[in-house]
Amino acid sequence: MTGSEWIARFAAAIGAVEPTAEEYERILELAAEAAHASERTAAPVACWLAAAAGVPLDRALKTAAGIAGRP
Repeated sequence: MTGSEWIARFAAAIGAVEPTAEEYERILELAAEAAHASERTAAPVACWLAAAAGVPLDRALKTAAGIAGRP
């Protein structure tokens, strides 16, 4: 099973809408920003925090880059 297939099944199982291709890429960018700026474990937690707080992906990514010292 591919990652995309797993995400589709997971989204359906929890009653969520699967992310678009663009959202998927932005989520991965956010995860990479968190992982490279600190520890790898920060990646999934940062994504969860942004989602739980209802923060749009662009704002979450910009915030993460700022914390990492990148504009």
